[in-house]
Amino acid sequence: MSNDKTSEETVKKKKGGKLKLVLFSLVLLGAGGGGTYAAFASGMLGAQGAKEEDRNPKLVLKGEEDPYPFVAEGGEKEAAPAIHGGGGGKYRTAYYNFSDEFTSNLANGTALIQVSLAASTHYDGRVMMWLNEHETALRSRILAELAATSEEDLASIRGKEELQKRLTKAINETLEEREGFGGVDSVYFRSFIVQ
Repeated sequence: MSNDKTSEETVKKKKGGKLKLVLFSLVLLGAGGGGTYAAFASGMLGAQGAKEEDRNPKLVLKGEEDPYPFVAEGGEKEAAPAIHGGGGGKYRTAYYNFSDEFTSNLANGTALIQVSLAASTHYDGRVMMWLNEHETALRSRILAELAATSEEDLASIRGKEELQKRLTKAINETLEEREGFGGVDSVYFRSFIVQ
């Protein structure tokens, strides 16, 4: 009789051991599948593209090297590092000079405006690259803004400053439409003639 009890207990233990093994395997399989799903969902494995924020230009501190230096057509990158003073803002400023002057009629009259422009950014060279790449679209938008300006608007310093703000906004809107990011901080007049 003791032999019968021992063999029954052995069979029950074996069945219980197999059941535990199957349950344990299912738990591991589920955890592994969930972990794999989480990795795909978070972008760790097989991501279709970088996160939106990873593609945007980053601010460049004074003294830091630009991770995406912009080199104009036919130009060469500077050999010596730039040295910035200790005053002003903590971010470096890079300037993009538009290749040609802008000439337009002004609103409400027969006057003409002719300006040379530059745009500044505190962001890395991708903004400069986009300014260069989309200069045709930017020129069109800038000319439209100039044509919507009256001669009276430009008679005062305040009027010229307002035009600079409008041009900055127009450039950023155009870049956002094409690249999803503006990044231009200000527009500057390199020359300014109203006739």
